[in-house]
Amino acid sequence: MGAGSWGTTFAKLLCDAGSEVTLWGRRPGPVRAVNERHENPDYLPGVELPAGLRATTDAAEALDGADFVALAVPAQTLRENLAAWVPLLPPESVLVSLMKGIELGTSRRMSEVIGEVADVPAERVAVFSGPNLAREIVAGQPGAAVAGCADEDAALRLQAAAMTPYFRVYTSTDVVGCELGGAVKNIVALCVGMAVGLGFGDSTQAVLMTRGLAEITRLGAALGADEHTFAGLAGMGDLVGTCSSPLSRNRTFGENLGRGMTLDEVIAVTRQTAEGVKSCTPVLELARKHNVEMPITEAVVSVLYGGVPLKDAAMALISRSPKAERYGM
Repeated sequence: MGAGSWGTTFAKLLCDAGSEVTLWGRRPGPVRAVNERHENPDYLPGVELPAGLRATTDAAEALDGADFVALAVPAQTLRENLAAWVPLLPPESVLVSLMKGIELGTSRRMSEVIGEVADVPAERVAVFSGPNLAREIVAGQPGAAVAGCADEDAALRLQAAAMTPYFRVYTSTDVVGCELGGAVKNIVALCVGMAVGLGFGDSTQAVLMTRGLAEITRLGAALGADEHTFAGLAGMGDLVGTCSSPLSRNRTFGENLGRGMTLDEVIAVTRQTAEGVKSCTPVLELARKHNVEMPITEAVVSVLYGGVPLKDAAMALISRSPKAERYGM
């Protein structure tokens, strides 16, 4: 449900794994292109999609008889979209979050929003997370991810539905850890991008990634996640991929800020969603609620929404007191 770059890529992945897949999109143009030309030119131009992948603008048609419903809309639109789809959901389907964000206003993770809106138990909500840059995965480059669900059997079924010769899927019952790793790494990637835009090199980027992982782990521990999750694909793996690659939306967004563009200017030239831009505020609210030190997240929020000049935020981050350094930076 969602024909953007990652939704389309995940649909192709499922097809390559032998699953029967229908892709829902809200605009007729891309849907028609998928069906007639086997291409999504708006998001993945030049990529040949499987002939067996069907696309539709009819949500009822897409959802009819589905074993898994993969949700791939922007995080901040999930609640509204899912509310419209709830009457159409097959009663035993597992709802899979492909989104890596935290909801504005509620600070809820995507699985929590799904459970609340669809009124389903945790055993019917799964997440799929890892270092998955759409352009690389859709090209069949070797990759891997974690299928997380409170119900281990559901996680194993999702693993089987998405496993291909080029893509390995691991399983986990730590939904909280998988989601936090995916959401907070976007914020760290914004900060890394800002550093790149300012002209800072690999040493600075390594510091931010390492201390960013510490922030993710601290918040995860406070929310009941398994800290080992953050050493794996859904934690460190996703963090390194998103912070290091020029294909990363969040890193690119941060680079543009670092080069001197204003927030509004970057938003205007950013075609796809950079989830960290909206998620940083609710993540910071979660951190404060649970008394967790997250200085990188604080710095990103201060730059995006607090009017703090980027260089001032960078200096404040690196010159934190010795007591604070014990817990972060």
